[in-house]
Amino acid sequence: MLVQPYLFFEGRCDEALEFYRKVLGAEVIRLMRYKDSPEPAMCPSGAENKVMHASFRIGETTLMASDGRCSGKPAFQGFGLSLTVKNEAEAKKTFTALSDGGQVQMPLTKTFFSPSFGMVTDRFGAMWMIIVAE
Repeated sequence: MLVQPYLFFEGRCDEALEFYRKVLGAEVIRLMRYKDSPEPAMCPSGAENKVMHASFRIGETTLMASDGRCSGKPAFQGFGLSLTVKNEAEAKKTFTALSDGGQVQMPLTKTFFSPSFGMVTDRFGAMWMIIVAE
């Protein structure tokens, strides 16, 4: 059994994929636009060039994404993405990059479970937890 995160960016998927490529080294594995669907009824009105489905890899993890219904209002609630990095320098670099245009929920700090841990909601509304494993 395999569980993979599927993120709905509601019209901002191209922008999100480019941002994650830049700041996290994400690699897009597959990208399909609504106009490429064999079922035209699946396409929200005016969304022909939006992302129907994408698979992308960050490190060892494959995530999936879409523009969903293209409502313009992504709503990531009730979960976060935990990103384990090698050291405190990488934690700071990654945290700073994800914070650009986003909102810091908890600044990077030493905790009882990590030499560096912090939480940030990125510019798309996705929450990330950055952690250095002990």
